[in-house]
Amino acid sequence: MKNIICFLFVLMIGFVSGQKNEPKIISKPISYSDERIRLSLEYLNEHHGLIQKSPTIVPKMIVLHYTAGGTVESNFKYFNKTHLESARNTLKKQSTLNVSSQFIIDRDGTIYQLMEPNMFARHTIGLNYCAIGIENIGSKKEPLTEKQVSANAQLIRYLTQKYKIGYLIGHSEYGVFRNSKLWKESDPNYFTAKEDPGKNFMNKVRLQVADLHLKEKP
Repeated sequence: MKNIICFLFVLMIGFVSGQKNEPKIISKPISYSDERIRLSLEYLNEHHGLIQKSPTIVPKMIVLHYTAGGTVESNFKYFNKTHLESARNTLKKQSTLNVSSQFIIDRDGTIYQLMEPNMFARHTIGLNYCAIGIENIGSKKEPLTEKQVSANAQLIRYLTQKYKIGYLIGHSEYGVFRNSKLWKESDPNYFTAKEDPGKNFMNKVRLQVADLHLKEKP
């Protein structure tokens, strides 16, 4: 009887531990309308050379971003629009599909899922077809928080359990993939320099997931 009780206790501890390790993710889906699907399929074809029936991806990397300001709600409203705003001329010349990401993390560490991780989102030139994007509320003037560091690390661990993720990069680091096999961009001139989410933030996140041995270069 004692052995059975001990066994059940161990199972319970393991279950509680697993619960703690899995991040709490709040579903907050943006509209993935027929129009967004159409534009996503066009983007996959025209920019990544991929002809697909559905706008899905096979995740191989995770790209961390910051939103450059705003709140979860204001950024949600922005991503929820199917078409890109007219002011972003450089991006709009390539496609009218709006930018978005699979996840967004608030300054208190709350994680919101905007779409399924294996659904296409336009967030990193040349790598959208294989990259999961994680946006963080913050900017250069409003540095990302320690709670966001922890939340990103937790989410990364969760995603690496679901998908064969080999790479973890910040948006500012994506250029190192331009001459690699992973880079798929039909227009060699389509590239924009980025500085998000910041070297200090990336160092902190990488330190917390160092045991995953995720690469930052091809």
